[in-house]
Amino acid sequence: MILKHFASGNAVRSLIRRSGRVAASSSSNLYIGAPLCQSNEAGAVVKGCNFRRWVHLAQPELAGSEFNPIDAQTSASRDPEDAAMGEFLSRFVYLMRGELTQAYPNCDKESLEGMLVVIVSKVAAKMERGGGGIGGLSEVSPSDDLSEDLWRTVWEVSGRVMEDMKKEKKKERMKVFLQSREVKELCRFAGEVGIRGEMLREMRFKWGKEKMEEAEFYKTMKRMRQEAKQGRDVSDVAGNTAGYNEEDVGVEQEEKVFGLPKRRGSIRYKIYGLDLSDPKWAKVADKIHESGKVFWPDEPKEITGKCKSVVKKILNFRSEDDLLPLLSEYKELVQPNRVDWIALLDQLKEGNHASYLKVLESILDEESFLTEIRDYSKLIDIYASERRIAEAERILNKMKEDGFVPDVIILNILVDMYSQVGDFDHAKEAFEKLRTQGYPLNLKIYSSMIMAHVNSGNPRMAESLVREMEAKDIKPTKEIYMALLRSFSQLGITEGAHRIATTMQFAGFEPSLESCTLLIEAWAKAGDADQARSNFDYLMKSGIKPDDRCIAGVIAAYEKRNSLDKALSLLLQQEKGGFEPGIATYSVLVDWFAQCQLVEEAEQVLGKISELGEAPPLKVQVSICDMYSRVGVEKKALQALGVVEAKKDLLTHEDFERVILGLVAGGFGQEAQRMQDIMKEKGFEPSQNLKVSIMASRSIRQKPKKLR
Repeated sequence: MILKHFASGNAVRSLIRRSGRVAASSSSNLYIGAPLCQSNEAGAVVKGCNFRRWVHLAQPELAGSEFNPIDAQTSASRDPEDAAMGEFLSRFVYLMRGELTQAYPNCDKESLEGMLVVIVSKVAAKMERGGGGIGGLSEVSPSDDLSEDLWRTVWEVSGRVMEDMKKEKKKERMKVFLQSREVKELCRFAGEVGIRGEMLREMRFKWGKEKMEEAEFYKTMKRMRQEAKQGRDVSDVAGNTAGYNEEDVGVEQEEKVFGLPKRRGSIRYKIYGLDLSDPKWAKVADKIHESGKVFWPDEPKEITGKCKSVVKKILNFRSEDDLLPLLSEYKELVQPNRVDWIALLDQLKEGNHASYLKVLESILDEESFLTEIRDYSKLIDIYASERRIAEAERILNKMKEDGFVPDVIILNILVDMYSQVGDFDHAKEAFEKLRTQGYPLNLKIYSSMIMAHVNSGNPRMAESLVREMEAKDIKPTKEIYMALLRSFSQLGITEGAHRIATTMQFAGFEPSLESCTLLIEAWAKAGDADQARSNFDYLMKSGIKPDDRCIAGVIAAYEKRNSLDKALSLLLQQEKGGFEPGIATYSVLVDWFAQCQLVEEAEQVLGKISELGEAPPLKVQVSICDMYSRVGVEKKALQALGVVEAKKDLLTHEDFERVILGLVAGGFGQEAQRMQDIMKEKGFEPSQNLKVSIMASRSIRQKPKKLR
């Protein structure tokens, strides 16, 4: 290709036009270096500042008669390769001008244009000798006119130009494939399933790139097929020309087979960094296929005709009717599988809860139902929530007989169920199974077991579980702490109550009226009035207003010491602040006066309770019965005993002991014996002191005392 074809670009044509002026003002031989000054005279030396480049310029022999821009443009339009060559030279001139300007900042514009003319001419000549294309500039080869350093720069700029042109060409091709029908359909589907924004953009470019690579692959295969066909045609023509006859020689010429290149290595599929070519994913796919019926179950059979009437009868089933004939008829007509059974159970669950439980329990043995452990756990959970312990245990035993072992869900249900009904032994058994089998224990399990210990009167074991929770970074709730504090307070264990109150403060729970009242009651139960008053003063300093129960706890502590003056002083002080005694305070005062056998004072306080419009608590009735029995008021004692005996289910061991000892002290032997029998019926064992007192009353046969 001649030089005028290279110069078809606008930038090169402008360059060539400028070259005439530069050549006219310059001598025929110009030696350019790194200039300290500017000169257009022949032989002038110009020295640069950044790198050493020596350019020997001679007057370019561009015959004006041989170059016609119009002819070049026409030729470029005829040859598609000329357009690419023109773009290459235009980009090359643009980048090379920047390099020259940076290397020779002191040179004037005309000198730089002259250098560009020479460099472009040399590059064009080199490309002509290299094959007439862009790839002709294949390696760094210094010439006599351009130094090695300058030629290396030319090579680097040419490489950058080629890279930019490849990227631009690839970008244009990519635009075509991004607008293809397949990519648009994929993007539309991705948008329908909820993919938006940056992720959709990435997937769109990924799909476009795949389509482009696929097109390039088939294009390459087509070219290889054409080349192979041309090669066979040339070989056939050459064989016929030489008169070569395969039959005469007797040697069969092997036909060359062209095909796809053989793949080396295994195929690797990666999606967002996840290597799906690993063999383990094949096993995962098999498991997903096997469990597909669970995730995407089949639709239940359509119920029509006689089946519909049978289903209606089952839905309207009453508990006194027999369910088995209906289920047998349903199985015969529908031939149900698990999906059909579940559809029937769902309808029953919405409209008939009792029938739902009965049907579910009846079909546990059906082969078509494919009973799972979750079916048993549903029944056990429902019965446990309804406090139907016998039914829950029956289903549990049936599950074990069918070969199912209780799992973590069922054990959790059992712990919660037994702790709520107060069955500590079974709750502890289920809890230990959870712990020994290595199941993780959560807050709900710990809470249930702690409440079981608290209800059984063993707060120390409950506290050890709280410490275990804290060690596992499971934060106990305020309700758990309050239940422990209440249990320690009721038993009068002041050390445990104080530990729990301190732990609550470290856990971030501020002292409240309830917690302070429980601490006061614990010290009152232990008989330490000073500590009870100290906690009461702390409550007042904290800005918490005490209530009736709180003040009653302090008075109960003074009762243990029989410090009536301090109790009255506290009451007077609080009444000045607007406090009005309530049932709790009056109950403590009645009990105190009853123990002191102050009948009139006790009756006055009872009148205060009646004025409040409420019945005296059971604790007050026990105190009154004990007081009247000891002072010998037979009528009132028997009347109070009748009230207490009517509430025998609510009496504690301490209440029974006090009532019986009061009756014995007052000479009511028969009534004392009757109350002892009731005490044994309730499961309370009489103390040794009580047994001795009753035996003594039998021998003495003491008459009731009369009030003087």
